Amino acid sequence: MIKVEQLCQSFLEQQVLEQISFEVKQGEFFGIIGPNGSGKSTLLRLLSGIDPIKKGKVLLDERAAASFSRKELARWLAVLQQDALPPVGFTVREVVEMGRYPFQNWLGEDSADAEGLIETIIQRLHLEPLIDRTIERLSGGERQRVALAKVMAQQPRLLMLDEPTTFLDIGYQVQMMDYIKEWQHEAELTVVAVLHDLNLAAQYCTRLMVVHNGRMAAIGTPDEIITSGLIKEVYGTEPIVLPHPVNAAPQILLQPGK
Repeated sequence: MIKVEQLCQSFLEQQVLEQISFEVKQGEFFGIIGPNGSGKSTLLRLLSGIDPIKKGKVLLDERAAASFSRKELARWLAVLQQDALPPVGFTVREVVEMGRYPFQNWLGEDSADAEGLIETIIQRLHLEPLIDRTIERLSGGERQRVALAKVMAQQPRLLMLDEPTTFLDIGYQVQMMDYIKEWQHEAELTVVAVLHDLNLAAQYCTRLMVVHNGRMAAIGTPDEIITSGLIKEVYGTEPIVLPHPVNAAPQILLQPGK
């Protein structure tokens, strides 16, 4: 699905990413973690084709990401960001319908009958009570649910998440990740997620990659990555790591400084 080879990126002569290489297989839930400023979001922008690649390769289905047109790429890749909804004034239904843009011709006609799909998504994400509200009248959690509905309407094969739960309270965080995980299983979706919360990353991702100072510091399963030694090395604080009592996923407890 994704193959990254010797990827480097710099801005104003400052190196942001250096010699990043990894692969993501079809159907994986792949997490990218690391401290603030480590290059995580820059890496995601390169993977999704938003930014041009200066050195190295990003292959999507064995084809260079840069070779896709915007509309062509949007037919099978979607990106969900922290706050990616359009300006005020659009209703929830209008925003969800925007997800069908890659499949419309120049007259705005969809290549498929999308009305049933949109109704199913609205019901699935429990958006019926909000459907005629404009975006500015929604809470943060409601806005992210609408943003998720929009990318679901896009019917991607590959979903990229850029810290989609950062501004949400814990209830909405779990709800959002549960929706995505369920969708991933049902649609055999491949997910690449930049996540700030290490406990969420360990709960939902099948593999994790740690980016530190622009380099790949480690890659592996959550059990291999979420260890007190590696967290101390990368984040500068040594947590207590315990298995979750329900699913045994590694979870961290922070220790206050002495």
